[in-house]
Amino acid sequence: MKKTYKLDHPKIKVPRVVDSVKHDIRKFLKKERKKPLPSGAIYWGFDCKFGQSEEAAAEVHLSSLMKYIDELVANNIMTLYVEITPKAIAADDAPPARES
Repeated sequence: MKKTYKLDHPKIKVPRVVDSVKHDIRKFLKKERKKPLPSGAIYWGFDCKFGQSEEAAAEVHLSSLMKYIDELVANNIMTLYVEITPKAIAADDAPPARES
């Protein structure tokens, strides 16, 4: 998924457009996670890039993506670029489990 979102709309207020963007991202993730895994893979991982434009996009962790969206909106930036690439994670690529 490579998408540039414009948050300024003549009839819809910015918070509703931001909610729509977040919903679109969650819907994409849900759809990708339902796809069958290739043999040897144990789950789907995602590489994410986020920024004001495609040229200024930096790699971010999926769990912090929504926080970055909120930060750009708080700074009155009305254009977002999101790139999410799914990848199958094999058992040997998986990060080790955390011990408590």
